[in-house]
Amino acid sequence: MLPINGFLLQHRLRIARNPCVSPDFCLDWPAFAAVLKAGGAGSKVWRKSGFETAAGAWQLVDHMATGDCAWRLNPRTGAAGAAALADGVALNGGALAFPATFENLLRLKNLIQEYDPASTIFPTAGAKLGQSTLGIGARFTTLHWPAVEWAMSALELGVTANQNSIPRELVYDVNAMLEGRLDTVPFPFIGTNVPEGHQGQSVEGMSHGCVLSKLKSGFHHRRIAWSFNADHQPVGGSFDRREDQLVAGSVLATYITFDLSPELAQTKVPGGVAAQRDYVRTQVDSALVAGVKTRVAACGLQLDEAQFNALLCYVWPALKKMSVRDGKYRLARERAFTTPAGRKYLRELSIDELPGLTTPETTALMLALCEIMGMPVNFIAPAFGFQKNLPYPDNAALRALIEKQWAVCRQFGASIGFHSGSGKSAENYQVMGRVTGGRLEIKTSGRYTYEMGVALAQSSDAADQALWRDWYRFTVELALQGAVSTDLAEQKMARGFITDALTRAGRPTDVFGSAAAARAAVEALPASPDHMFWFEYNFLFVLAAGGKAEKKALGDHSPRGYRQRARFYAISKEGRLNFAKGIARYIAFLAENTGLVSADRCAAARKLLDRYATMEDLLADISR
Repeated sequence: MLPINGFLLQHRLRIARNPCVSPDFCLDWPAFAAVLKAGGAGSKVWRKSGFETAAGAWQLVDHMATGDCAWRLNPRTGAAGAAALADGVALNGGALAFPATFENLLRLKNLIQEYDPASTIFPTAGAKLGQSTLGIGARFTTLHWPAVEWAMSALELGVTANQNSIPRELVYDVNAMLEGRLDTVPFPFIGTNVPEGHQGQSVEGMSHGCVLSKLKSGFHHRRIAWSFNADHQPVGGSFDRREDQLVAGSVLATYITFDLSPELAQTKVPGGVAAQRDYVRTQVDSALVAGVKTRVAACGLQLDEAQFNALLCYVWPALKKMSVRDGKYRLARERAFTTPAGRKYLRELSIDELPGLTTPETTALMLALCEIMGMPVNFIAPAFGFQKNLPYPDNAALRALIEKQWAVCRQFGASIGFHSGSGKSAENYQVMGRVTGGRLEIKTSGRYTYEMGVALAQSSDAADQALWRDWYRFTVELALQGAVSTDLAEQKMARGFITDALTRAGRPTDVFGSAAAARAAVEALPASPDHMFWFEYNFLFVLAAGGKAEKKALGDHSPRGYRQRARFYAISKEGRLNFAKGIARYIAFLAENTGLVSADRCAAARKLLDRYATMEDLLADISR
């Protein structure tokens, strides 16, 4: 038994209320196998989950009380069904059952894609996903997946349906978690560092659960390709020593975002024009330098020699490490998977961490370097000056910025990735879509946590309301603590969040003369997910031990943190329906305004959403 499975069983943290923590979706196979052999009492065969391989016909079976899952195989005559996966048991009638372990999931991917290369059960890099997509992130739970599947089905649009920053948001190594070896991530706006993986789930667990969700809903029958983005994969710096674990955990990702900022942060550029020129001459292959200059010139751009050398000195160490990491991603897929479809992955280069707004010359140089180094990128994310959850204030200026970048990107066949994409105006998205002709990616994440707040606040269920009150109170307390903090950065941001909420409510903002005055002003506001302080602090609640608004309680991977996380998986059907509708509407909003889906189809989807009275109604329509 994996140590993480033993930990979860010991503390009664079962998959049904705490999914995606373990890489496995079966914690106690001996117990579940005994249930299945005895007739399967308390188990559910997901009717829409069926698919075939050369070994026979498969379905997913779920023990509803625990969440443990198994693969049920009715083998073809003459097929070696027992050898299809590991640890199988024979059932009555000739069927076989295998535990839903991560090892079996990887083997099953090969079986499926060898039999049906166009299968969409697993994430892929196919269809138009390398040109146009919406990145649907999750900052706290997996409860959004059915809504994403519904939206893809209704809109007939494949998207990046699983997107998370690793290791910031997801646990990159469950053994490191159990052994207390996770690093921490600085969050200046709360004045502390929070352990990595602050969502609680593991990267393998998310990879596994996202596939099972598509099978349960029958989404795979729609044959719509979707992708999984291992977002902000950190390159260099302190991550050198654990990059092999980052690569291994992300083996099912079909889309890698390379984040060079850790290496850039420690790169020391030689001082002076002459020293920089000498560095380029001695450290960078002359043919590569010449090729980059030629490629950039073909875009109609002229690079000043001194500026070219300075920028190359800055990025070259990071790009060399990116090349090594890219080779490891490729090799991991070649070792694990047997088909071209199973091995293919997309690349995104995140350069919005470079100082200032990204110039076209910088974009051209980075794209040319990646192309010549044998790792052409599908998406590149320049810095446009976006602020999270805020519209860009000037559409004409935004158009001008994007047009300059797009003139470069289209020369390389690359699309533009818009990071911090949540919360922009319809007009902002229209500009992005029109300038790029839909060759874009909009990365969104925080919006979906917001939709959970809206869903709970509007729910008539008493337990949902209690969760909402506790969640809101948590953000109030963090904001008020921050407002009087001696950490000036924390204080400034907390006061800004509070001031924004008071301004929008038409209340006085001169409230920071004393802690009591600030508290009175904030507590006089009606509880709302629209307050900026709620939006900024909300994601930290999911793994806060005991739900406490204390810095030491945040990102708690002990049983106390996971029991807090379980509260979200216990929300009512009404809460889940509200949540799903909110997410689906927002995806339709993005799809329409970026031009990825017609206005008529999006309007029809919204009309259909309005008709659903139960979550079961919505789920039933996913597979059509």
